[in-house]
Amino acid sequence: MHISNYRQKVEAVFFVFLLLLLLCVARLFFIQFFNSSFLADIAKRQQNLYVELEPTRGTIYDINFKPLAINIAVDSLYASPNDMKDKDKELIINRVAPILGVDPSYLRGRLSRKKSFVWLARKIKPEQSEALKRMNLKGLGFLKESKRSYPNSYLASHLIGFAGLDNNGLEGAELNYEKYLKGEPGWAYYLRDARQKKLDLWERMSVPKDGYDVILTIDEVIQYIAERELDKAYTTYRAKGATIIVMDPHTGAILALANRPTYDLSNRTGVSKDAIRNRAICDMFEPGSVFKIVTASAAIEEKKASEEDKFFCENGAFRVGPHTLHDHQKHGTLTFREVFEQSSNIGTTKVAMLLGKDTVSKYVKLFGFGSKLGIDLRGEVSGVAKDPWQWSKISIASIPIGQEVCVTALQLASAISVIANGGQLMKPYVVKEIRDKYGEPIKEYSPKMIRKVLSLDTALRIKSILAGVVEEGTGRMGKVPGFKAAGKTGTAQKLEPNGTYSHSKFIASFIGFAPVDDPLITIVVCVDEPRGSIFGGVVSAPVFKNVASDVLRYLKANQFSKDTLALNENKSSY
Repeated sequence: MHISNYRQKVEAVFFVFLLLLLLCVARLFFIQFFNSSFLADIAKRQQNLYVELEPTRGTIYDINFKPLAINIAVDSLYASPNDMKDKDKELIINRVAPILGVDPSYLRGRLSRKKSFVWLARKIKPEQSEALKRMNLKGLGFLKESKRSYPNSYLASHLIGFAGLDNNGLEGAELNYEKYLKGEPGWAYYLRDARQKKLDLWERMSVPKDGYDVILTIDEVIQYIAERELDKAYTTYRAKGATIIVMDPHTGAILALANRPTYDLSNRTGVSKDAIRNRAICDMFEPGSVFKIVTASAAIEEKKASEEDKFFCENGAFRVGPHTLHDHQKHGTLTFREVFEQSSNIGTTKVAMLLGKDTVSKYVKLFGFGSKLGIDLRGEVSGVAKDPWQWSKISIASIPIGQEVCVTALQLASAISVIANGGQLMKPYVVKEIRDKYGEPIKEYSPKMIRKVLSLDTALRIKSILAGVVEEGTGRMGKVPGFKAAGKTGTAQKLEPNGTYSHSKFIASFIGFAPVDDPLITIVVCVDEPRGSIFGGVVSAPVFKNVASDVLRYLKANQFSKDTLALNENKSSY
């Protein structure tokens, strides 16, 4: 009986253990075949951290490969809220907020998210990063990211533009060449330890593809010279705004472009939209007398006048329809050449009447006014150039002297380059080349002619007249020491809100090129609402003179250095 009871107990225990074994096997079978992916995903989230790897944005260089926009490595701070206890979160909020300089509620909101990865602060300062690392707080981690840096602060700000926090281009070349500069992001699954700290080990990775480098046409030295002189005029005359463009007349390459007001690319806090706006391509204005180059060129090209033809300038007052046209000083009879040297409104109008409105309008369009030139920057406007059927009775006296037409500084630079280069309208551009990280060209940009505007003979004759403007006429303050220059002054009244011309607000301009015989540069200077003096020949011509003088000496010195180097290389080859 005792043995029988003992045997029953053993069998009972055996069957209990067998049942438990079968239950464990069933549970393992269920986990393995029905619940494995769910549990593996939980384990992966605990042991792995998915991180997007940011590509290194391409560098922007000037024409001589001096860096204008670069990348620096900085830390970004992240947290893993899903793996943190409430007390750990409160500790982070109390200790991290003062270092980052943020409101504790911001961190509390970030840490309340049901996520395994949230950014707390992107691209923080080195001293902040060191302070946080010393704390060794659970649940925090750091990732290296690249931050856009601009070593020359405000220099060429409107050309370069800037990139945002995520290294996306927002203005200027940074925006227009985003697809080349940006690169392609990668990703990685990093391993984590028991404290959820990221280890420098990864399970899987896709390497990011870095962006290409962009080489601009601008020269850092020329840009500095242009900005220095523009800033002097802007400050001296307490102007509302100012623009300067330096261009290679033969290619359309922009060697320098600047606006005032400007801004520091490295510190954009509190910068207004007015300072960011690229006035050179997106602000249009009535040009005034600088526009007279169109009428002069058309008259010579169409053989309606020659340099010594005489025009009676009505002693300073000439009635056209219901409007009386005035000159800034009284003139009697002037030759064609003198009409433009002395910037006579009446003389220019009489030349335009010989041409007729259809011909004047035709040459306005040929010179590129009223349409976009296609520069490789965002925001270019076309300006306003009315068709002949839209002209009023006084348009023949207004448009030839730069009224009833709106232009941009870029259009003026391209128009004066037509005369400088022998009659061709060139497409302006700011990027010369795109290269990969090994210095291999990906894309090159070459000069493009939009159209032929004037014959070489006409261009040479207008050159001579514009040289007379600087030597004998209204542009005498634009004489360049050591070089012969040519140019045209302009003083344009601005329109008041009621549509009448202002007697206190003007745009003072000068357009020109040098040297006359073989132009290396064209320069446009526009000063908006100068105070103290309003005339282009007084306000803007000296800026042209100073910029042209320093830039030409710089270019000549560079050419001499290159020639000397080439000569020495040839000698060493023998």
